[in-house]
Amino acid sequence: MKFVDEAPIGVRAGKGGGGCLSFRREKYIPRGGPDGGDGGDGGSVILEADADLNTLVDYRFQRNFQAQNGEPGKGRNRAGRKGEDLILKVPVGTTVINADNDEVLGDLTTAGQQLKVAQGGFHGLGNTRFKSSTNRAPRQTSPGSEGDVLSLRLELKLLADVGLLGLPNAGKSTLIRAVSAATPKVADYPFTTLVPNLGVVQLGPYRSFVMADVPGLIEGASSGAGLGIRFLKHLTRTRLLLHLVDLLPADGSDPVQNTLSIHRELDNFSHTLARRDRWLVLNKVDLLSDQEVAAIRQSLLDALQWTGPVYQISALSGAGTNQLCEDIHAYLEHSKQREIEDPELLHQERAVQAQMQLEARQQIEKLRNERHATQGIVDDLNDDDDDDDDDDDEQMEVIYRP
Repeated sequence: MKFVDEAPIGVRAGKGGGGCLSFRREKYIPRGGPDGGDGGDGGSVILEADADLNTLVDYRFQRNFQAQNGEPGKGRNRAGRKGEDLILKVPVGTTVINADNDEVLGDLTTAGQQLKVAQGGFHGLGNTRFKSSTNRAPRQTSPGSEGDVLSLRLELKLLADVGLLGLPNAGKSTLIRAVSAATPKVADYPFTTLVPNLGVVQLGPYRSFVMADVPGLIEGASSGAGLGIRFLKHLTRTRLLLHLVDLLPADGSDPVQNTLSIHRELDNFSHTLARRDRWLVLNKVDLLSDQEVAAIRQSLLDALQWTGPVYQISALSGAGTNQLCEDIHAYLEHSKQREIEDPELLHQERAVQAQMQLEARQQIEKLRNERHATQGIVDDLNDDDDDDDDDDDEQMEVIYRP
C-alpha cells in the first residue's frame, strides 16, 4: 500500500430541510389550522481516528465529500428526517488544518477520537411554528440553512516516542530491525528507506516504547536535495531524537562533517526541533578499533560542543543496543512521571510540539512555493523559446516564398 501522509480534501455538510406549509383538512373540520412540520437537520462531517489505518491513501483520488441533506417537513405535523452524518476514517496521528487560513482545527491522537469539521445546516420551520392568537392561519415557513463548506488539509504525523535521524545508510533501519519486530528494507545502497517505519520495542511486560525510522537526510535537504525534508515532520511528535552517526561511511566521507551537516539541516527545518532532547549514537563500532572509535568520538564532541549522552553500538550485531533501549525507556518513564506530578510540564510539552509542527508546515510550504516559482520560470522560458521558433518559421516562409 502506498504511504500517503498529506491529502487536501473538500467537505460539505448537509443542508437543513425546509419547513412545510400545510393545513389540516378533515371531513367536518373545515378550518383545522396549520399542520406543517419542521424540516430535518443536515448531516455533519466528522473525522474519526482509526487504529487500523496507517496512510491517507484513501483520500488521494476522492477528495470531495458531502453529508446527507435533511428532508423537508411534511403535513400532519410530521418533521423531515435528519440527514445522516458523514464519518470519514483517518489514521491515528492526523492533524486537520483549514486550508484557507492554516488554522489547526484539531489533532486526532487516540483511536476512536472524533472531530466535527463541518456542522450540518439547521432545519427550517413549518407554518405550525408561526401560529399565534392573532395569526390563526399562518402561511409563513423558513428554509433550512446551508451546511458548512470547508477546504481541509490532512497531515499524518506518526505517533512515536523516539525518532531516528541520520544520513542514508547510517544504520537506522538496521537498528529498528534489531530492537523491534519491524522489518524495513535494508540494503547496501542509499535511500533504501523511502517512507517512515514504526517499530515497537518490547523490553518486558508493560515495558515498551515506539521507535520511528524516517528516510535519511543529506546536505541540502532543506532545499529539496535527496528526499527533502517532508518526512521530518513525523519527528515533531517524538520526545527523543537518536542521531545515528556512521563511523565508517561507505563513500569515505568524514563522520564529523556528516554530523554537522545533519545538525544544520535540522536547524534549517525547525529551530524548536533542533533544540529537542537528542542523543548521539555512534554506529558500526565493530568495524573500527577502540582507538579509532575514541578519536572520532572526541572529534565529534569537540566539533559539536556536545554535552548530551553518547552511545556506541553496532546495530548489525546488536552490541550496545540493549543498554541503549533500557536507557531510552527509563528516560521516557521519567518524563511521563514528571508530567503526572506537574501538569504544567504536559502543557509545555504540547505547546512545544505545536510550535514544531507549525515550523514544519511553514518550511515545507516555503519549499513548495520555491519549487512552483522555479517551475513557472522554466515554463515561461519554454514558452518564449516556442514563440521565438514560431517567429523564425514565419520569417523563413517570407524569405523563401517563391
